[in-house]
Amino acid sequence: MTNAYSFEGIIIMSLLVICTCAYMRRIPRLKQWFLSERKGFLGVFYKASVIGTRLHIGVALMCSLMAFYVMVLK
Repeated sequence: MTNAYSFEGIIIMSLLVICTCAYMRRIPRLKQWFLSERKGFLGVFYKASVIGTRLHIGVALMCSLMAFYVMVLK
């Protein structure tokens, strides 16, 4: 179990948010409803979706490394 207030918990949560927002960007109805704001609190989700789609190789590598770390090393 990972603590949300530790450094690795923050990394895991940010990776999950980036991956979820990038997936939601592919669905037109969710993109229009959830990722339409570019400023404010909901703008964070828009920016996470942009990071997830533009840096998809890096995000996938980080997800794989964190999965290996959590399952094997920890």
